[in-house]
This record gives sequence, C-alpha cells and structure tokens, in this order.
Amino acid sequence: MNVQQLIDRVVFDSCGEKRLQTTCDVLVAGEGDWQVKGIVTTYMATVDVIRQAHAIGANLIITHEPTFYTGADHLDWIQQDPVYLAKCKLIEDCGMAIWRYHDYMHMAQPDRIYEGLIKELGWEACQLDDANPWIYEIEPVTVGELTRLLKQKLQMDMLRIVGHPDMSCSRIGILVGGGSLGLGRECMPMELMQKQNLDVMICGEITEWTLCAYVNDAAMLGLNKAMVVVGHERTEEWGMKHMAQWLQPLAGDIPVHFIDAREPFRYL
Repeated sequence: MNVQQLIDRVVFDSCGEKRLQTTCDVLVAGEGDWQVKGIVTTYMATVDVIRQAHAIGANLIITHEPTFYTGADHLDWIQQDPVYLAKCKLIEDCGMAIWRYHDYMHMAQPDRIYEGLIKELGWEACQLDDANPWIYEIEPVTVGELTRLLKQKLQMDMLRIVGHPDMSCSRIGILVGGGSLGLGRECMPMELMQKQNLDVMICGEITEWTLCAYVNDAAMLGLNKAMVVVGHERTEEWGMKHMAQWLQPLAGDIPVHFIDAREPFRYL
C-alpha cells in the first residue's frame, strides 16, 4: 500500500465520501506513491518523534498538529530559518512521509480526538448526550480529587486550576485543544458553562481574559465554578494513541505504532 492509498482509506473511514474544499490535512513531507513500511500516529511530528519513528522502521507519520509551526504549515516565511532547514534534513535523511490528519479526524462521528480522551479517562458511560462530546456527569468529587485523577490518567506532573480545590463538582465540560478558546466565538465557553450548568470546565488552551476570568470571578462571588487547564497536547494526544488501534485493520499487515509527543513544557 502506498501513502496516498493509506490516506484515502483513513479519510473514507472518517467521513465517507465527504471532502473539504480547503483543509490542513495535507501531505507535509514525502510523496504519495511511496510504499508504506510502517506507520506512527502522534499528536505532533516533533524532532524526537521523527527520530523514534525512524528507529522502529516506520516511514509514515500521521500527525494531528502542524509540523512547521503555523496552523496551515505555510512555508513562505521560514525558508532560510536554521530550525526549519535542520528539521527538513532530518525528515529527508529518515526518508519520512508526514501526513496531517486534523480536520477529517474532528469530522468523524464521534469526534475521534474526544473519543480517545474519553476512553483514556474511562468516562464513556458519563457522556450525557451521544451527539455532544462536551458534557459529562460523574460521581461527585472535589476539584482537587478531579485534578489528581486527571494527572494520573493523563500522565501529568502538574495542572493549573481556577477556583477552589475543595469545591464539589459533578457536571463537567471538556473543550479539547483550541476549542477552549471559543472556536471563533470568545463567549462560547462561558455560554456553554452557563447553559449546561457546568461545575468545571476541563480545557486545552486558554485566554486569560475570557473563560479564565469568568470562572475566577464566579469563584470570588461564591458560585460553584472552576476550571482545570490541561493544555492542548495533553487533551488531544489520546485521540492519536487510540487511532493506532482502529487504524491497524485499515493498514493490513503494515505495523502501526503510537509515539507520545509529550508535553513541550518543563516545570521548574
């Protein structure tokens, strides 16, 4: 099977014949007619992920997020940049094809990024609406207990919260990745909390003057609101982890591996 054939299988499995006129789901490196020897799924094709993929014999990386530092992997601004040139040389030396699987992954029903995260948390039975991957009802816990659960399940050393750790919560919202920025509507996360009567919002990225400020004021007013900031990578990596499982039957006898891109941060 070549790279393009594998891509076609994944896209069809995600949304049938539906195709986007404009998408960031493009072949970032390599050629469509290359024969696939091994596949790696990951949140981001970092330098370390590329090296690890090459070491295990893979020549196709399926990445959820960009490879070259802008949302659409635009390259006009970076042609002479030493970081870009060194990464390109590494990709070439490894004979690596890189395909971004983002838009079609979120278009799948259910959204395959959310699906992976919820499987990792073990919350499949907690979703309140099958058509809505954002709202969950869990057994009452404190925000501190919820935070400890997230740290353990998502393999994190540290989390940020807004609100009171001893606050009881059960109605939980989740906005993965950049969804917590509002998806073009800054007020969306706050409206979601209010309309769904959410106690806690689990977030990917944040803007400190939107949902963060709303929850902070609510907590200061004695209202039952809090948020947990997990980060973009830790909320979306799990979709790519579980992708390796459903992708294997589509790939036939081509080995499929997951490599964790890991948080980019170090905590001092």
